[in-house]
This record gives sequence, C-alpha cells and structure tokens, in this order.
Amino acid sequence: MIALSVLLMFVVGLWLGIAMIGLVFKLVFSLIGGLFSVVGAVLGLVFGGVALLVAAPIVALALLPLCLPVMLFVAVVWAIVRLARGPAHSMPANAN
Repeated sequence: MIALSVLLMFVVGLWLGIAMIGLVFKLVFSLIGGLFSVVGAVLGLVFGGVALLVAAPIVALALLPLCLPVMLFVAVVWAIVRLARGPAHSMPANAN
C-alpha cells in the first residue's frame, strides 16, 4: 500500500511538474504573441495613416464635382443670411 501511494505521488508530482512547464511555455508564448500583436497594430496604424494621407486628397478631388453644387448652395445661403443681418453694431469707446 505504501509502495502504491509512493508511486501515485510520483506520478502526480511528475504530472504537476509537466503541467507547470506547460504553463510557463503558454505564458511565455502568449506574452510574445501579445507583443507581436501590439507591434502589428502600431505598424498597421502607421501604414494606414500614411495611406490615408496619400489617398484622402485624391478622394477629395475625385468627389469635388459631386460636392461643388452643394458648396455653392451653402455659400449663397450664407451670403444672403449675412447680408440680411446688416452690419455689426459696435459699442462706443467711452461707454461704461
């Protein structure tokens, strides 16, 4: 009976030791994978930002014929409203 319990403790100890080694490997590889994920995200943001800086003016110029009538309409409405309000009133210099 003592031999069986010693054998069982040996097997369980061996199993726990191997499980701890597996846990260490899992922790190390998850940290390395997380680091690669963060580096990939930062590189994606950098290259995505550069691509956006290159593409945004081209897209804006391509959409200009579509947006030009709306911009002209807004400018005309703004000019009409500004003229309808009249000149701005200024306060006298010596008014207290």
